[in-house]
Amino acid sequence: MRILVTNDDGIDSPGIAALVHAMRSVGEVMVVAPDRQQSAVGHALTVASPLRAVPFHRNGEVFGWAVNGTPADCVKLAVSALLDKRPDIIVSGINHGANTSVNAIYSGTVSAATEGTLMGIPSMAISLATFDHQADLSLAREVASEMAIKLISINLPSGTLLNVNVPAVARAEYKGLRVTRQGHSQWMDSYDRRTDPHGREYFWLIGKMVSIAAVEDADDLAVAAGYASVTPLHYELTNFSVIDDLKIKLQEQHQ
Repeated sequence: MRILVTNDDGIDSPGIAALVHAMRSVGEVMVVAPDRQQSAVGHALTVASPLRAVPFHRNGEVFGWAVNGTPADCVKLAVSALLDKRPDIIVSGINHGANTSVNAIYSGTVSAATEGTLMGIPSMAISLATFDHQADLSLAREVASEMAIKLISINLPSGTLLNVNVPAVARAEYKGLRVTRQGHSQWMDSYDRRTDPHGREYFWLIGKMVSIAAVEDADDLAVAAGYASVTPLHYELTNFSVIDDLKIKLQEQHQ
């Protein structure tokens, strides 16, 4: 199996090194990832400047291609130009920090998998629910291998990806996989107003994740309880439940 690996934490992150290690037990691995941190860039694409892909070395060997673009850029460029054969699956991660609830919208990790899905390739994103870059990644590696093996046989519907979030717990405390829905937690944002050494004002985004409406099968609650959440996401944004009512209301306004 040919596996394209990417991420949003950058090609030099410990998470992608752990993911590559896990995927090599599953199939042939190709790495195309951002050359720097690209967290929370969502599904942004680079259109106003050229993309460059250069070999990246780790431990004296070529590890993959480093791209001066976003995670979605990396997937598009890899499949369309860099790889001689189309990958069988795409795996994005291992991200540091959970991509549950509203985080899935902002996440470059999830967006890389979304881009793979748009290109018709079975794709998944995997994240570890901690921002500690020294955290033990062994459990996330195990879950990544397990889910990569299952990804093709699951035969997901067109346009659907898997968003996997692994709890940052000891192996003995891990409770297994749980299929979930996207939770409703959101960020309560604010900006810290600061002054740089030249006396110029700038703002730094800060915030706190809060639960808006807890549902029993939500991804964030499953992770907090020690499960790895597996959430099927799709990119269809149309709110079909509103279409008929909207047609009626617009017709009434024109009468």
